[in-house]
Amino acid sequence: MSNKAVILADGQFPQHNIPLDILKSTTEIICCDGATVKLFNVGIEPKYIVGDLDSIPSDLKLKYADRLHHFPDQDTNDLTKAINFCIDKNYDTIYILGATGLREDHTLGNISLLLAYAIKGINVLMLTDFGTFTPLLSSGTFQSYKGQQISIFQLTSDTLITTKGLMYPIENRSLLKWWQGTLNEALSDSFEISFDKGELIVFQTY
Repeated sequence: MSNKAVILADGQFPQHNIPLDILKSTTEIICCDGATVKLFNVGIEPKYIVGDLDSIPSDLKLKYADRLHHFPDQDTNDLTKAINFCIDKNYDTIYILGATGLREDHTLGNISLLLAYAIKGINVLMLTDFGTFTPLLSSGTFQSYKGQQISIFQLTSDTLITTKGLMYPIENRSLLKWWQGTLNEALSDSFEISFDKGELIVFQTY
């Protein structure tokens, strides 16, 4: 049985009802320290607060003293610290919210880290206000709907990709230039992505 958790990062706080409903429907919230104020302002309690703890005002540090977990290591960002914390707590399915928006460099960094998290052996999904990012380490089938917008991002140079069920089929081809895998569309309730090696990130709109 899956042991699920939600990580709230310190990017744009969710506005869309899908990530918001996920946030409101769980008690297993791991908050990156900089997002603590945002969570407090909407009246939701974190179970744990993880990070270098340099972004929490003193009143919230006092209020949540029993759930603070300080990791001062500057070689990883707070999102990665939260992921590693979740793994140590035996969560195996993790929804990441609030990891995009605001600074574009942080957004790109957080999205690219999905693959590093997937390699650790956990199921991880990043939800934004527009859709979901899923890391893909091997061929797979995705649930979809007709007309859903799909983008595929290739992060390794020697990957050849084939798809089925997309409006613009890809046949044994590399998508090293990121724009080449964007703006595709699902034809039905599922689509397939096949490749023999490498790492991909798949984006699906809601």
